[in-house]
Amino acid sequence: MFNDEKLVLHIISKTLVYSLIIIGIMFIGIRDAKPYVLGFIFGTIIGILGFKLIEKTVTRAVTMESSKAYFYSIFHYFIRYSIYATVLIIAAIADYLNFLTTVLGLLMIKIVIFSSTVINTDYKDYKKNKD
Repeated sequence: MFNDEKLVLHIISKTLVYSLIIIGIMFIGIRDAKPYVLGFIFGTIIGILGFKLIEKTVTRAVTMESSKAYFYSIFHYFIRYSIYATVLIIAAIADYLNFLTTVLGLLMIKIVIFSSTVINTDYKDYKKNKD
């Protein structure tokens, strides 16, 4: 589908496009949209940063020997999930952020990857059956 160097950039750009569409829908469809939009933006930014952390962790762990790479990956796994827990706690406490839209923002990378996989698979199956 894409070469490896551009895959992360493609996923992040697609996430930003989907996020802008969702933010526009929120502004149109919700009367007082500010907490919803702020929560969504906060979650999306942290989700993208977490995805970049995964990229950096994998890139570095591949060059290590297996025992060091294992502990390095586990350590960074706990760092990422500590960041996610902190973000969710802040979203739950802060009045100016909506908790559910923050969760949706954190899940946007996963939604983009899943939707890209489903759409690409459906297109390949369609093209294969057409020929």
